[in-house]
Amino acid sequence: MKWYEITISTTEEAQEMISNFLHEMGAGGVSIEESGSLNKPRDTSLGQWYEFPLNDIPEGQAVIKGYFPEGTDTDELIEALKPRIEELKDFDIDIGDVAYSAKEVDDEDWATAWKQYFKPIRVSDTLTIKPTWEDYEAREGERIIELDPGMAFGTGTHPTTALCLQTLESVVKGGEEMIDVGTGSGILAIGACRLGAKSVLALDLDPVAVSSATENVRLNGLSEQVEVKLSDLLGVLREEQAEGQESRALRVTVPVDLVVANILAEIILLFIDDVYEALKPGGIYIASGVYKNKEDDVEQGLKASGFEIVEKRRDQDWIAFVARKP
Repeated sequence: MKWYEITISTTEEAQEMISNFLHEMGAGGVSIEESGSLNKPRDTSLGQWYEFPLNDIPEGQAVIKGYFPEGTDTDELIEALKPRIEELKDFDIDIGDVAYSAKEVDDEDWATAWKQYFKPIRVSDTLTIKPTWEDYEAREGERIIELDPGMAFGTGTHPTTALCLQTLESVVKGGEEMIDVGTGSGILAIGACRLGAKSVLALDLDPVAVSSATENVRLNGLSEQVEVKLSDLLGVLREEQAEGQESRALRVTVPVDLVVANILAEIILLFIDDVYEALKPGGIYIASGVYKNKEDDVEQGLKASGFEIVEKRRDQDWIAFVARKP
């Protein structure tokens, strides 16, 4: 089968939003390649290694490729993408000098070739992400997350995901009920259970992500602990408040002990009050996916809603907030 590959050259800051646009427009898959410069800092404190070859992408830039089936009018699709990407400037997202191109490719050029680069990776003191197709023997005390991300976000290699997993390791003490907003591949929900969380409600508005997360939860034997649901947080809260709605219909009881959201700052700012409502007093909110230019906005938003900032963790230009409800 032939596919059309649409390539967009942009910035690392804009890559997640543009990737989401491609998914929304029907992409059968999306790949992202960031700068491979020797000058780029690489965290190897936990024994991580990086198999991606070096490339000539400038620092701070990224190349995003979306794959569309035969019959797609690539010129029309690119023209539809352009105003959406330009609109990111209104949210103070630097898109850089965007360039577009398109070409025809075969299945084998993209559908499985990326898997050769996704190897087992240690992301925290105890958590290791293992692709389902890789053989790997766990060391003593090592907790394994089996993962096949498919077309959903979240392999653990992006700084925002790694920050979330490392932060979860520091805050999960055992027995917590958690809501994972924007679960993607389900990696954070699975990681939380591996660390001792009692149960997780994993939410996403993308049916592809819900399907991927559901399968990954099953692969990890956690279907009894993790419920994956097509919804946003506000939708869940409304269900809880609806007349005759039993809170126990969900895998968790709202309010919960912990909420985690690994999404863009612009989205985080839209539902901070909802997170506050969803947490018990003393509950913890981990908000990741925050690029450095949005750090102050998110901090002010959290404080304005009544949260106390407990900690801020950083990886490259990304920040994860740890906030507590008094």
